[in-house]
Amino acid sequence: MDEHTMIDLSPLSLPAALPVFLLGGLVLGYAYFRAVRATADLVVSQGSLLCAVALTLGRLALLSAGFYLAVKAGGDALLTALAGVLGARALMLRRTRSAGP
Repeated sequence: MDEHTMIDLSPLSLPAALPVFLLGGLVLGYAYFRAVRATADLVVSQGSLLCAVALTLGRLALLSAGFYLAVKAGGDALLTALAGVLGARALMLRRTRSAGP
């Protein structure tokens, strides 16, 4: 298999694979947005700059790797993973707004 081929999902049917990508996107989005929150807390509290940079690079690398795997599985998988990430974002924002200032 060369580097430009997609991941073979033939053992799984598309309706069975998409919930896996949705769940993966939710987990990926939750981890990403928790890292955003931790970075913002570090910046506001004037914490370690090195830790803030490491969190930023780590969350970008994690998101890139997750979306890369989804791209290799095809367009449907990518869109489903993106929906999971956006769903996690909405849940995190709702929780933050309900907590209030």
